[in-house]
Amino acid sequence: MELRDVRAAGAVVTRKGGDVLLVHRPKYDDWSFPKGKLDPGEHAVTAAVREVAEETGLDVRLGPALTSQRYRMSNGRWKSVAYWTARAVGSDDVSRYRVNDEIDAVEWVAWRDAALRLTYAYDRDTLAEARPLRRRTRALVVLRHSRARARGGWKKDDRQRPLVQLGENQAQRLVPLLAAFDVTSVHSSSSARCVQTVTPYVDTTGWSVKVHDELSEEGASTNDIVELVDALLDAGESTVVCTHRPVLPTVLDALRLPEVTLEPGAMLVAHHRRGRVVATEVVDP
Repeated sequence: MELRDVRAAGAVVTRKGGDVLLVHRPKYDDWSFPKGKLDPGEHAVTAAVREVAEETGLDVRLGPALTSQRYRMSNGRWKSVAYWTARAVGSDDVSRYRVNDEIDAVEWVAWRDAALRLTYAYDRDTLAEARPLRRRTRALVVLRHSRARARGGWKKDDRQRPLVQLGENQAQRLVPLLAAFDVTSVHSSSSARCVQTVTPYVDTTGWSVKVHDELSEEGASTNDIVELVDALLDAGESTVVCTHRPVLPTVLDALRLPEVTLEPGAMLVAHHRRGRVVATEVVDP
């Protein structure tokens, strides 16, 4: 039986001026990007942020996703590494990082020198892919509410239809995913199942939730949604918009994006800069 790939995640962390963050591993005597294996049950998005923090001391927010690497390890197994671009949240000073047996050097390297410093060809390919995406972006996360009670079995006002246990679990798993994209502005349909989906995140972070009837199935308004999306693109912060499957096409159209199918609890992350979406990705919880 063929073994599954070892799964890992990391980030190409950059800062203003074009420097890129590299780490040195004494065990292999190599220079690479901060990365590491997923913990059991951990999402790759969460692992990327955690590994950067563990290997560099920096808290980061993720930008556009990059092509995953896949290569054979020295023991013969295959390894798949999911990568994102990233920027530090707060200070980008790595001088106080306490070096150890796993990582004995953490350095900001000028972009033109990074390709020479990196040990592996596949890392140099990832660096080249990251170059046009290295500038700071914000995220507008379009989120379909988590799994709710079946419509046919709910006899009360549909706007009050709640999440089932699976949906509540999905909502909890969304907390580190939204945090990975540094979401600080939370907008939700006024329907209970949407509000419940973002409640764990606002309870954890302390951000308030802004409720909109125009994001609900009953009150959906194309003009109001376009105005809301335009305002969020100009707001200068990363945002989540939680809504319903029938309303998703209107939100995506306001973003000038093609329709995508989102399962309950899944989200489309639109990375934007100066009002223009430069990259998208779908993240399942």
